[in-house]
Amino acid sequence: MLFDTHMHTRFSTDSRMTINQAMARAGELGLGIAITEHMDLNYPEPQAFIFDTVAYFAAYERYRSEQVLLGIEIGMQPGLVADNRRIVKDHPFDYVIGSIHVIDNIDIYCAEFYDLRTKAEVYRQYFEAMAECLESYDFIDSLGHIDYIARYARFTDPEIYYHEFPELIDRVLATAAQRQLAMEINTRRLNQKETVNALILIYKRFYELGGRLVTIGSDAHTPGDIGKGMDVALAIAEYCRLRPVWFKDRKIQYMKKD
Repeated sequence: MLFDTHMHTRFSTDSRMTINQAMARAGELGLGIAITEHMDLNYPEPQAFIFDTVAYFAAYERYRSEQVLLGIEIGMQPGLVADNRRIVKDHPFDYVIGSIHVIDNIDIYCAEFYDLRTKAEVYRQYFEAMAECLESYDFIDSLGHIDYIARYARFTDPEIYYHEFPELIDRVLATAAQRQLAMEINTRRLNQKETVNALILIYKRFYELGGRLVTIGSDAHTPGDIGKGMDVALAIAEYCRLRPVWFKDRKIQYMKKD
């Protein structure tokens, strides 16, 4: 079965989608889904992007099945390793994504993160933070959207190019490969040919450094985005010789086309 392994419902600050809407859309598409609500501890805006994990499982446990899995997207920051580890350890998540959203107490989404700095300066800091976190967050299953910064960067060309930051990207990819983590192919930006071409070079390099697994996630916040771009992501995985997977009870499951 094909799985969309990254989406957000009403427990995430930035989503109003209900689990019933997500399940209905996934049923129409014949997809399995993993709900992965945002947990960004110490977010710059108090009480934003955190959720009540007890209420989450109380509300959603009855929906959990072979086609509906309950996960979490952890916002990785260096000083929060122990707190995030405790959240994962204390709850029966099927799947844990580790992502970089906040650096130096600023959300990468915000324009101020890019003020008076060059692309090289900003992206270097981004990849350094990602690598540092990957080396200490040994309790995640997949690295989320390596190209997240390219969604919001205030530069003429925000794309991530391997040749611009080879040493830093290699550090990220090698750490993920060594830990046998999956790399997410996030489908949010796969409607752009330039993005696909740039990402292929990164995922090919992941394979060269020993990586073998990818997850595929739409990062949907609305029903209409569920499953979007999955065909392109599957083609990228095949071209780069990477195996698409999903996780149930924190165990790898291999994705198969029906």
